[in-house]
Amino acid sequence: MEVLPLVRGLAAPSGDVRRSEHALATSRVGVTCVSLSDALALGPATWDGVLARAQAPSPFMSWAWHRAWADSAPAADLAASEVLMLRDAHRVVQALLPVRLQRISFHRAPVTALTWATGDLGCPDHLDVLAVPGVDVGALVRVLEDRPWQLLLLGNLAPDATTAHRLCESIAGRGYAVRRHALWGCPYLELCDDWDRYLATLTPTRRQTLRRKERNLQRRHAVTITDYDGDRLSEGWRRFVTLHERRWGGAGVFRDPRVDRLHRRFAAELATRGQLWLTTLDLDGEPAAAWYGFTYRDTVYFYQSGRDPRWDRESVGLILMGAMIRRAIERGYRRFDFLRGADAYKQHWTEAQRVTEEVAMFRPGWRGRWLRMLDAAAELRARLRRRGSVAGGPIDG
Repeated sequence: MEVLPLVRGLAAPSGDVRRSEHALATSRVGVTCVSLSDALALGPATWDGVLARAQAPSPFMSWAWHRAWADSAPAADLAASEVLMLRDAHRVVQALLPVRLQRISFHRAPVTALTWATGDLGCPDHLDVLAVPGVDVGALVRVLEDRPWQLLLLGNLAPDATTAHRLCESIAGRGYAVRRHALWGCPYLELCDDWDRYLATLTPTRRQTLRRKERNLQRRHAVTITDYDGDRLSEGWRRFVTLHERRWGGAGVFRDPRVDRLHRRFAAELATRGQLWLTTLDLDGEPAAAWYGFTYRDTVYFYQSGRDPRWDRESVGLILMGAMIRRAIERGYRRFDFLRGADAYKQHWTEAQRVTEEVAMFRPGWRGRWLRMLDAAAELRARLRRRGSVAGGPIDG
């Protein structure tokens, strides 16, 4: 399989170079590297055609997520982002690997790292190398080696990210050291086909509390569920963010304008596809709680919520979450994913979780060995702190 030369440097020096790379990507067989902007210009059909066949798909690997990130990212970050594309003999895209070369602090040491193009902004979970099953991802290795990185980091990988693992094996086979460690617990529900049957799996106290709270709220107020899309999307987003910030006393994740721009753009794209769930629980015509999530294939993903603290005694957040789980069941979805964070309120709904992981790859040579030593020392300190926490005593250092 042919590997085409890769343009050197963090960003191309001129638009002519980018256009020539784009021409190569659309006409040659093998591995090419183009700007993220040019790869997105291929359109959602190319990306999502691969995603539809991927073994471990995630909405955070989609064209919509990368398009939203590109529209909200600083210009320098976008310019430094590239996509390695692998095409078959019929010039059909078989794999896409969006990456960004950047300076990061790795255990307080400045290093040049190759990471996911979109990084961790917006908390993407369950990632994998975007590829069709069985594709030779080892063909990407020679192109990756040409980049001037000291550390290759792939974070937030799904437990079943088999394509990323195959890529790591190919890299390790060329003398690179590979380290893997767990990151985030992501609770989830395997949904049955009946709401009452699901309720029966909860503790009696939890089940009775939910039913009592629902009855009391409906007896005292006019309760409605409002969905926002189309012409009401902007209105719904404002109400959601307002309730989210009220829940956190004026703070919350959307106070970061980068996160707000990213998810606002992502939600708009999902709305056009009928995949957005942006909902409020209204009491007597006024929003009391809000819920933001989305669907992909047979899964509903819960991202964030908000509520007015004045209604905390009525447990409006609990009631709205129950309503969304019930909706997922009644619409035939098979999984309800709470995404990262083993928060106590999530554990009230399920005990099952998946754990994402980070893979770090170190180049051969003294620099790579030094970074591995830093990494091993940091892991040892973390392990000692965990042991000290369990034992109830402090750990120095």
